[in-house]
Amino acid sequence: MKVTSYAQGSAEGFSFTPENLEIANKFVARYPEGRQASAVIALLDLAQRQSDGWLPGAAIEYVANFLEIAPMRAFEVASFYTMFNLKPVGKHFIQVCRTTPCWLRGSDGLSEACKKKLGVKFGEVTEDGLFSVIEVECLGACANAPMVQINDDYYEDLTPERMAEMIDDLRAGRELPVGSQIGRLTSSPEGGPQTLQDLPPFDGKAVKMAPEPGSAEVAPSGEEG
Repeated sequence: MKVTSYAQGSAEGFSFTPENLEIANKFVARYPEGRQASAVIALLDLAQRQSDGWLPGAAIEYVANFLEIAPMRAFEVASFYTMFNLKPVGKHFIQVCRTTPCWLRGSDGLSEACKKKLGVKFGEVTEDGLFSVIEVECLGACANAPMVQINDDYYEDLTPERMAEMIDDLRAGRELPVGSQIGRLTSSPEGGPQTLQDLPPFDGKAVKMAPEPGSAEVAPSGEEG
Protein backbone atom coordinates (compact mmCIF):
# COMPACT_ATOMS: atom_id res chain seq x y z
CA MET A 1 0.00 0.00 0.00
CA LYS A 2 1.00 3.63 -0.33
CA VAL A 3 3.17 4.92 2.51
CA THR A 4 2.47 8.45 3.76
CA SER A 5 3.74 10.62 6.59
CA TYR A 6 0.42 11.28 8.34
CA ALA A 7 -0.06 10.41 12.00
CA GLN A 8 -2.19 7.30 12.47
CA GLY A 9 -5.57 7.66 14.12
CA SER A 10 -6.31 6.30 17.55
CA ALA A 11 -8.48 3.27 16.88
CA GLU A 12 -8.41 1.99 20.45
CA GLY A 13 -11.61 0.12 21.24
CA PHE A 14 -12.45 -1.00 17.72
CA SER A 15 -11.23 -3.66 15.34
CA PHE A 16 -12.93 -5.83 12.77
CA THR A 17 -14.16 -9.21 13.92
CA PRO A 18 -12.43 -12.15 12.20
CA GLU A 19 -15.43 -12.53 9.91
CA ASN A 20 -15.50 -8.84 8.98
CA LEU A 21 -11.74 -8.76 8.58
CA GLU A 22 -12.05 -11.42 5.90
CA ILE A 23 -14.79 -9.41 4.17
CA ALA A 24 -12.73 -6.21 4.39
CA ASN A 25 -9.73 -7.87 2.77
CA LYS A 26 -11.95 -9.04 -0.09
CA PHE A 27 -13.18 -5.47 -0.64
CA VAL A 28 -9.63 -4.13 -0.70
CA ALA A 29 -8.49 -6.86 -3.10
CA ARG A 30 -10.87 -5.52 -5.74
CA TYR A 31 -8.63 -2.50 -6.30
CA PRO A 32 -5.11 -2.30 -7.76
CA GLU A 33 -2.08 -1.62 -5.59
CA GLY A 34 -2.05 1.96 -4.41
CA ARG A 35 -5.80 2.39 -4.92
CA GLN A 36 -7.04 0.66 -1.77
CA ALA A 37 -8.54 3.93 -0.53
CA SER A 38 -11.33 3.30 -3.04
CA ALA A 39 -12.70 0.74 -0.58
CA VAL A 40 -13.34 3.36 2.09
CA ILE A 41 -17.14 3.48 1.69
CA ALA A 42 -17.47 -0.30 1.77
CA LEU A 43 -15.28 -0.56 4.87
CA LEU A 44 -17.04 2.27 6.68
CA ASP A 45 -20.35 0.53 6.01
CA LEU A 46 -18.91 -2.72 7.35
CA ALA A 47 -17.64 -0.94 10.46
CA GLN A 48 -21.01 0.75 10.98
CA ARG A 49 -22.85 -2.57 10.82
CA GLN A 50 -20.45 -4.01 13.38
CA SER A 51 -21.02 -0.98 15.64
CA ASP A 52 -24.81 -1.33 15.95
CA GLY A 53 -25.63 1.04 13.11
CA TRP A 54 -23.33 3.99 13.79
CA LEU A 55 -19.69 5.02 13.39
CA PRO A 56 -17.79 5.95 16.53
CA GLY A 57 -14.59 7.90 15.96
CA ALA A 58 -12.46 4.85 16.78
CA ALA A 59 -14.16 2.88 13.99
CA ILE A 60 -13.54 5.63 11.43
CA GLU A 61 -9.89 5.89 12.43
CA TYR A 62 -9.52 2.11 12.35
CA VAL A 63 -10.75 2.09 8.73
CA ALA A 64 -8.30 4.90 7.89
CA ASN A 65 -5.42 2.95 9.43
CA PHE A 66 -6.56 -0.22 7.65
CA LEU A 67 -6.41 1.57 4.29
CA GLU A 68 -3.30 3.57 5.21
CA ILE A 69 -4.93 6.91 4.54
CA ALA A 70 -5.06 10.04 6.68
CA PRO A 71 -7.84 9.79 9.30
CA MET A 72 -9.31 13.05 8.01
CA ARG A 73 -9.97 11.45 4.62
CA ALA A 74 -12.12 8.77 6.25
CA PHE A 75 -13.88 11.36 8.41
CA GLU A 76 -14.64 13.43 5.29
CA VAL A 77 -16.39 10.47 3.68
CA ALA A 78 -18.26 9.50 6.85
CA SER A 79 -19.54 13.05 7.38
CA PHE A 80 -20.49 13.63 3.73
CA TYR A 81 -22.73 10.63 3.06
CA THR A 82 -26.01 10.50 4.97
CA MET A 83 -25.89 6.70 4.97
CA PHE A 84 -23.34 6.98 7.77
CA ASN A 85 -24.47 7.82 11.30
CA LEU A 86 -22.05 9.65 13.55
CA LYS A 87 -24.05 9.09 16.71
CA PRO A 88 -25.91 6.07 18.10
CA VAL A 89 -29.20 4.99 16.53
CA GLY A 90 -31.89 2.59 17.66
CA LYS A 91 -32.01 -1.10 16.84
CA HIS A 92 -34.82 -0.20 14.44
CA PHE A 93 -33.58 2.88 12.57
CA ILE A 94 -36.56 4.52 10.83
CA GLN A 95 -35.86 6.89 7.93
CA VAL A 96 -38.93 8.74 6.68
CA CYS A 97 -38.68 9.95 3.08
CA ARG A 98 -39.81 13.58 2.88
CA THR A 99 -39.12 14.43 -0.78
CA THR A 100 -41.96 15.82 -2.92
CA PRO A 101 -43.79 12.60 -4.02
CA CYS A 102 -43.83 11.23 -0.47
CA TRP A 103 -44.70 14.65 0.98
CA LEU A 104 -47.65 15.02 -1.40
CA ARG A 105 -48.84 11.56 -0.36
CA GLY A 106 -48.66 12.26 3.37
CA SER A 107 -45.12 11.76 4.68
CA ASP A 108 -45.71 14.49 7.27
CA GLY A 109 -48.29 12.21 8.84
CA LEU A 110 -45.78 9.36 9.00
CA SER A 111 -43.25 11.58 10.73
CA GLU A 112 -45.75 12.75 13.31
CA ALA A 113 -46.97 9.19 13.90
CA CYS A 114 -43.41 8.06 14.59
CA LYS A 115 -42.63 10.89 16.98
CA LYS A 116 -45.92 10.52 18.82
CA LYS A 117 -45.71 6.74 19.08
CA LEU A 118 -42.07 6.69 20.15
CA GLY A 119 -42.02 9.83 22.28
CA VAL A 120 -38.79 11.09 20.70
CA LYS A 121 -37.69 13.88 18.39
CA PHE A 122 -35.80 13.37 15.15
CA GLY A 123 -32.34 11.98 15.81
CA GLU A 124 -33.12 10.81 19.35
CA VAL A 125 -33.09 7.20 20.56
CA THR A 126 -35.88 5.74 22.68
CA GLU A 127 -34.98 4.89 26.27
CA ASP A 128 -35.12 1.16 25.54
CA GLY A 129 -32.68 1.62 22.64
CA LEU A 130 -35.09 0.03 20.18
CA PHE A 131 -36.00 2.98 17.95
CA SER A 132 -34.76 6.19 16.41
CA VAL A 133 -36.28 8.16 13.55
CA ILE A 134 -35.07 10.81 11.13
CA GLU A 135 -36.34 12.44 7.94
CA VAL A 136 -34.30 11.89 4.76
CA GLU A 137 -34.33 12.90 1.12
CA CYS A 138 -35.53 10.71 -1.75
CA LEU A 139 -35.14 6.97 -1.20
CA GLY A 140 -36.17 6.14 -4.75
CA ALA A 141 -39.55 4.47 -4.21
CA CYS A 142 -41.65 7.41 -5.43
CA ALA A 143 -44.27 5.30 -7.22
CA ASN A 144 -45.28 3.72 -3.92
CA ALA A 145 -45.20 6.85 -1.78
CA PRO A 146 -45.26 7.51 1.08
CA MET A 147 -42.59 5.16 2.35
CA VAL A 148 -39.95 4.66 5.01
CA GLN A 149 -36.74 2.68 5.25
CA ILE A 150 -36.18 0.68 8.43
CA ASN A 151 -32.60 -0.59 8.62
CA ASP A 152 -32.09 -2.21 5.18
CA ASP A 153 -35.75 -2.70 4.18
CA TYR A 154 -38.35 -0.52 2.42
CA TYR A 155 -41.97 -0.23 3.60
CA GLU A 156 -44.26 1.48 1.08
CA ASP A 157 -47.85 2.70 0.59
CA LEU A 158 -48.04 3.70 4.24
CA THR A 159 -50.56 5.56 6.37
CA PRO A 160 -49.98 7.01 9.84
CA GLU A 161 -52.14 4.23 11.26
CA ARG A 162 -50.10 1.52 9.52
CA MET A 163 -46.88 3.19 10.66
CA ALA A 164 -48.03 3.00 14.29
CA GLU A 165 -48.99 -0.66 13.85
CA MET A 166 -45.55 -1.44 12.43
CA ILE A 167 -43.85 0.13 15.43
CA ASP A 168 -46.00 -2.03 17.74
CA ASP A 169 -45.07 -5.12 15.73
CA LEU A 170 -41.36 -4.33 15.87
CA ARG A 171 -41.51 -3.69 19.59
CA ALA A 172 -43.22 -7.06 20.06
CA GLY A 173 -40.59 -8.81 17.94
CA ARG A 174 -42.97 -9.63 15.11
CA GLU A 175 -41.70 -9.80 11.53
CA LEU A 176 -42.95 -7.13 9.13
CA PRO A 177 -43.87 -7.75 5.48
CA VAL A 178 -41.48 -5.65 3.42
CA GLY A 179 -42.48 -3.59 0.40
CA SER A 180 -46.01 -2.39 -0.25
CA GLN A 181 -48.33 -2.49 2.73
CA ILE A 182 -51.47 -2.60 0.55
CA GLY A 183 -50.57 -5.66 -1.50
CA ARG A 184 -49.34 -3.77 -4.53
CA LEU A 185 -47.17 -5.89 -6.84
CA THR A 186 -43.82 -4.06 -7.14
CA SER A 187 -44.78 -0.65 -8.59
CA SER A 188 -47.93 -1.60 -10.50
CA PRO A 189 -51.01 0.64 -10.25
CA GLU A 190 -53.16 0.33 -7.14
CA GLY A 191 -55.66 -2.46 -7.74
CA GLY A 192 -53.50 -4.10 -10.40
CA PRO A 193 -52.94 -3.39 -14.12
CA GLN A 194 -55.33 -0.85 -15.64
CA THR A 195 -54.52 -1.20 -19.36
CA LEU A 196 -54.68 -3.96 -21.99
CA GLN A 197 -57.43 -5.70 -20.07
CA ASP A 198 -59.97 -6.18 -22.91
CA LEU A 199 -57.94 -7.43 -25.87
CA PRO A 200 -59.91 -9.48 -28.45
CA PRO A 201 -59.14 -13.20 -28.41
CA PHE A 202 -56.25 -14.21 -30.63
CA ASP A 203 -57.26 -16.82 -33.25
CA GLY A 204 -53.76 -17.57 -34.44
CA LYS A 205 -54.15 -15.70 -37.75
CA ALA A 206 -51.75 -12.99 -38.81
CA VAL A 207 -53.10 -9.46 -38.44
CA LYS A 208 -52.77 -7.24 -41.51
CA MET A 209 -51.28 -3.97 -40.39
CA ALA A 210 -52.19 -0.65 -42.04
CA PRO A 211 -49.57 0.35 -44.63
CA GLU A 212 -47.06 3.01 -43.73
CA PRO A 213 -47.72 6.46 -45.24
CA GLY A 214 -45.82 6.84 -48.52
CA SER A 215 -45.52 3.11 -49.13
CA ALA A 216 -46.46 1.50 -52.48
CA GLU A 217 -49.64 0.16 -50.91
CA VAL A 218 -51.03 3.64 -50.32
CA ALA A 219 -52.99 5.03 -53.30
CA PRO A 220 -52.01 8.54 -54.44
CA SER A 221 -54.38 11.31 -53.50
CA GLY A 222 -57.50 11.34 -55.68
CA GLU A 223 -57.12 7.72 -56.82
CA GLU A 224 -58.87 4.68 -55.53
CA GLY A 225 -56.79 2.12 -53.70
